[in-house]
Amino acid sequence: MVHTDRANVKRSLIFFFSSLLYALCQMLLSNIVMEDDLWKNFHIQLSAHYIVVFAMCVADYQLLLVLNKHLPYPKNIIYRIIAELTGLIAICFILLSVFNFLIYNILLVPQEGMPSFLTKFALAMLTNTPILLVFELIHYFQSEQKAIADSEKAQREALLFEHETLKSQINPHFLFNSLNVLSSLIYINPENANKFTKALSKTYRYVLSLNRQPQVTVAEELDALDSYLFLMRMRFEDSFNFTLEKTASRQESKIIPLTLQLLLENAFKHNIATEESPLDIRLTIGSEYITVENSIQPTSDTDKGGIGLKYLSKQYELYAKKVAVQHTGSLFIVKIPYIEP
Repeated sequence: MVHTDRANVKRSLIFFFSSLLYALCQMLLSNIVMEDDLWKNFHIQLSAHYIVVFAMCVADYQLLLVLNKHLPYPKNIIYRIIAELTGLIAICFILLSVFNFLIYNILLVPQEGMPSFLTKFALAMLTNTPILLVFELIHYFQSEQKAIADSEKAQREALLFEHETLKSQINPHFLFNSLNVLSSLIYINPENANKFTKALSKTYRYVLSLNRQPQVTVAEELDALDSYLFLMRMRFEDSFNFTLEKTASRQESKIIPLTLQLLLENAFKHNIATEESPLDIRLTIGSEYITVENSIQPTSDTDKGGIGLKYLSKQYELYAKKVAVQHTGSLFIVKIPYIEP
């Protein structure tokens, strides 16, 4: 809190002295153009010019906020430039009209010997244009710094995601269950034991291949999901039903790695799956979302460790995407957005 207050005071002082210096320069320019005495009523001239500069700063800043919201540069460069010029003209015209009214009608300063409205308007435009350009440069550098910071944050989050995912895959429960199933298959069905080993190897190989790969295609995810589903079928046998439906061609669209596997893990972890009451899981590849829904059969002993849906949602927030979660009473539904079309 103290650091923030100090930063605000520092910015305020920088703005005050820079705007005061700019007002002094404009006063000097005005005296040169009007051939007036610089030292005559110096404090009054400086005060008047500072008020004008301050008013322009406030108006330009508000203009910049509106344009950044409705006409950002990357999307509408031509319209943005036109809007800025229009805004500059409007600000100068309005401020000049207000100050003229105050000077001539309120303070009753005589108009004899004063410059024409057109000359004043030209000086106002000459004064105001650099102010807006400075604000634009400040906004540009702040945006660049934010983009760099967001990129570094995304890289850190991606590395953390990789670490947590790998830790989740190698945790004792997953490894113990997989080895237990493999041990049983070796004696009962050696052929399936061989397939199980290959599927387990492929699953781990996919996880390890995600080094520095924050995004994967839907096709890659579905291919890796086949191996994971095979492991789950060997483990749960007829205790769950899985349905894959493709209503749109989204094979090359990008998503977060292991999204589908983590959502299926979430379904198995939080629900009971038995032959008498099989767990129903449906995966739909849609035009806007990948939807994973499962029947709700809550288990009484839920493992709270590993990567949860909350962490997965955080990964998509890094790309300004939102994971939608719905409860319908009998179904738990998760909608995953595509990062890239």
